[in-house]
Amino acid sequence: MKFRLIILSAALSLLPLASTAKDPVIHIVPQPERIELQKGTFKAAGASINCDAAFDTRSRAAVQDFAARLSIASGKVSSFAVPVGIAASAEAGSIRGFVFIRDASLGDEEYRIEIGSKAAKVYASEYNGVLYAVTTLKQMLPEAVYGGALADDADWHLPCAVISDKPRFAYRGMHLDCSRHFFSVDVVKRYLDIMAVYKLNRLHWHLSDDQGWRIEIKRYPELTLIGGYRSGTMIGRDFNSDDGIRYGGYYTQDQIREVVAYAEKLGITIVPEIDLPGHMLAALSAYPWLGCSGGPYEAWHKWGVADKVLCAGKETTYEFLENVLTEVAELFPGEYIHIGGDECPKTEWEKCPDCQAKIEELGLKDDDRFSAEQYLQCYVTACMQDFLATLGKKIIGWDEILEGKLAEGATVMSWRGVQGGIEAASLGFDAIMTPTSHCYFDYMQSRDTDNEPVGIGGFLPLDKVYGFEPLEGMPEGAGKHILGVQANLWTEYIATEEHLQYMLLPRMLALSEVQWCLPENKDFEAFKTKLAEHELKVLETMGYNYRKLD
Repeated sequence: MKFRLIILSAALSLLPLASTAKDPVIHIVPQPERIELQKGTFKAAGASINCDAAFDTRSRAAVQDFAARLSIASGKVSSFAVPVGIAASAEAGSIRGFVFIRDASLGDEEYRIEIGSKAAKVYASEYNGVLYAVTTLKQMLPEAVYGGALADDADWHLPCAVISDKPRFAYRGMHLDCSRHFFSVDVVKRYLDIMAVYKLNRLHWHLSDDQGWRIEIKRYPELTLIGGYRSGTMIGRDFNSDDGIRYGGYYTQDQIREVVAYAEKLGITIVPEIDLPGHMLAALSAYPWLGCSGGPYEAWHKWGVADKVLCAGKETTYEFLENVLTEVAELFPGEYIHIGGDECPKTEWEKCPDCQAKIEELGLKDDDRFSAEQYLQCYVTACMQDFLATLGKKIIGWDEILEGKLAEGATVMSWRGVQGGIEAASLGFDAIMTPTSHCYFDYMQSRDTDNEPVGIGGFLPLDKVYGFEPLEGMPEGAGKHILGVQANLWTEYIATEEHLQYMLLPRMLALSEVQWCLPENKDFEAFKTKLAEHELKVLETMGYNYRKLD
């Protein structure tokens, strides 16, 4: 059963592309950089699909998959071929149907589509450009192309047009917390599927926290055997309650490899997060010697921030982290590993003889900005950054890593508003904008909370997500350091796939236009029209739950 909620909204308006009722309207999310409508239409059903042999194997496979989906949905076979001399033949007009041509002058994620009455020519240089071109073509077709069944009475004609497109930001992320609540491999794949439809290209996968450790580390098996489970969970919003039901789960390394390969096929890179030195209570429950007191510890039953953290004074802690991150780095081929760095209480460090000895050894002192313990956390961050660099990896950390001294080459994820991103960019650090104000999808979607599923609170409606401008307030010249935008979906109060999708959709579609579109190409009224007339039908065809528009 889907959650229902009445949303008051303004009357939907027609897209700017539709000048009269008879003009064709192109519904594409995120909105392309440039669309030029022309006269005429192209019949897609049964059209041959020809692919340049200059494309790599993955690109040709993506085009062939498009041919198969179009054939199933339209009921007319679209043959697939890789003819010789395709570019010259297309230029001469001797090839009909869809023609995919490799154009090395285009960027990795750039594409161009030229739809005429006889042929639809698609240009791209690399795999992701091909994927995004195919995604755009599918959005222009009946939503049945996203399903696995024949469409009844669908119009398979595309309007003649020229579409030139590329993204505004290189990093277009979505986050998924699988520590507070564990989601199966199939659920994660479904999450990746819908990201791919709207051209997101990074999944930030939160795999460890106080409430559960979710990734198999072969050198430390008890991280998952013990730390992967808790003996109960708080009920609703009652922090004094406990249902007493054992809860947990974890991903084996083979499952991690399976998800990584699946994401790569969709053009998505996974950024794993191992949060440190705080948010480590589940790890402490498995290996108590990692803590300042030696335990005993237990994975947390409630939400929030535990004050038990890794001991930063013991060399065995650094050895543990290096061994864990070595296995993580081997599983995830992307350039980044997220090391957290947020919400690390220092109360234990202030009393711990080992931590105080390390502070003395390093010559760390309180100053008018930060404590010696805060500078000790900076030391932990720098150690992990240096170590990961030996494995060819860069670090991302939450904006707390700016507190103290941050080594060159780190990337900052700005969550406590935008100021962390502005500060990082001003100092020459790369940053990713993910402020609670616009990008926390665990926040409620209405002030009428009685008609919403249980949530963490806050209020983040669709229009506010859409209205986010990542470079607002940025000093001149600093904007080049903003790599992109990400929304976060923390799952303290989200235990089912249905609830997860409800919080994600359709807000993720609004996010996609923030990530992809130049500000002058955004139009919220036009966006709502696209949702109502096409995109929500796509979500239904694909079987996703989403928050209804009234």
